Amino acid sequence: MLYIYHFSIAFAFVYILRFFQQRLSSLFALRHVPGPKSSSWVWGEEKVLYYNTPGALYLDWHRSYGHVVKFTGAFGHQLLSVTDPHAISFILGEGAYQFPKPKGVRAWFRMLLGEGILWVEGKEAHEKQRRSVGPALSPQSARNLTPVFYENAAKMVSQWHRLFDAQHSDEIGIEMTNWAGRFALDTVGRATLSYDFDCLRGQPHALAETLDGLTNHEQSLTSFYMKALFWLLPSVLHLGKKGQMIRKTRKELGDLATDILKDAEAVSDPNSKTLMSLMLRADKATAVVRMDEEQVAAQMRTIISAGYEPVSATIAWLFFELATNPEWQQAIREEVSTPGDPTFDELNNAYPLLDAFFLETLRLHPPVLENHHEAAETISIPLSEPVAGSGDLHLVIPKGTIISLPVNVIQKDKLTWGFDADDFRPERWLHRGTRTSRELLAFSVGPRGCLGRNFAAAEIKALTVTLLRHFAFSCPHEIEAFQSFVIRPRVKGEGSSSLPLMVRRTL
Repeated sequence: MLYIYHFSIAFAFVYILRFFQQRLSSLFALRHVPGPKSSSWVWGEEKVLYYNTPGALYLDWHRSYGHVVKFTGAFGHQLLSVTDPHAISFILGEGAYQFPKPKGVRAWFRMLLGEGILWVEGKEAHEKQRRSVGPALSPQSARNLTPVFYENAAKMVSQWHRLFDAQHSDEIGIEMTNWAGRFALDTVGRATLSYDFDCLRGQPHALAETLDGLTNHEQSLTSFYMKALFWLLPSVLHLGKKGQMIRKTRKELGDLATDILKDAEAVSDPNSKTLMSLMLRADKATAVVRMDEEQVAAQMRTIISAGYEPVSATIAWLFFELATNPEWQQAIREEVSTPGDPTFDELNNAYPLLDAFFLETLRLHPPVLENHHEAAETISIPLSEPVAGSGDLHLVIPKGTIISLPVNVIQKDKLTWGFDADDFRPERWLHRGTRTSRELLAFSVGPRGCLGRNFAAAEIKALTVTLLRHFAFSCPHEIEAFQSFVIRPRVKGEGSSSLPLMVRRTL
């Protein structure tokens, strides 16, 4: 026992020594990078970042210090926030596999979703998973599933008409975040697994409640501790009620996927267009060693989670902007008042106003606030302009340094978007010249870019077309951004996500 005690003390001593050695090395290497003074010896800037308006501090920092900002995390570890375009292109492109997700982020994905495509790192391992998952999320797959998007949108319309009839009114209040979540979960369930969660009928569903319970919380002290510490101590994710909720969510997502996987008829149908069937057929055709049951479950957990949280948040923000921009709402309504349901290709190409509005929503309301990466080795990255006080067009980043790419700052850069970068102006997309949607990092870019971007865009646009043909929207409340797992709207001062809209029947 004494040996074990001494060994534990020695191990702790070595860990602490390595931590402070790395910290001192990082402090020296990044000493010339500007940034705010630490506001807390213990928490650095973590606490003010967590309790402030999402993204607000990043905007202030970069407008004060430039494209590369150094700030302090818990217990003095150094982080970089980077908005330099050359650096971003390198980190997300050529150097993508040299900047993996930080250990804490990977621990979160592994614990919640399993060792799927969001967790995997390394070029060979990632490309293997991408070959299996990619066909399931291709434009052709989204094209085949577009009728499912309209079917679920029609269900939502039908349920809303029942609410109008029950209240004997042509204008009622509807909680949009709730219905956005129901639509997103039902749609990803049917598209992924040919499974109907039936949330659009208004009945509670255990999985939806579990997902919301995990991420749609007010800014609690427990959640702050976990957010601040998991960069340094990923094992903190296993502790307390939050750890229990993560394990519960993983189990429910996995049980659903494995139950359906065991349904041989659903999986082996060669004509099936579900994402699971497409993925399994691609895996069979390309992999030397095929995925086992847990690997399949990990990919399905990943697709369901990604198809629920970011999609439902984007739907809510898009309808908030429609409700507060009535002229655009009417213009888009007139544009989409065409016979029949638009095809996948028409959703992408035939409605420029709808497309501009969708892209502007993603620009100002990216569902994920930050992309995080960690330098796998000490590495030099290119810069478009020198760091303040230096003439070098490169920056040496020490091994283990965590880098944040603040999407909201990048997408409000006035050098790119003009003096009105902070304003919601969809018309900028109608006259963007050489600009393309690749300037948006809402879905990231490069080899680790979101595979489901075509699926999400078509799903959101199909719902928007359907609802605008039946209803008009207004918002009588002051709405603020709220950071849970994604950035959601809420009534100012309230705890969890909320977007109560006034909805009027037009048909």
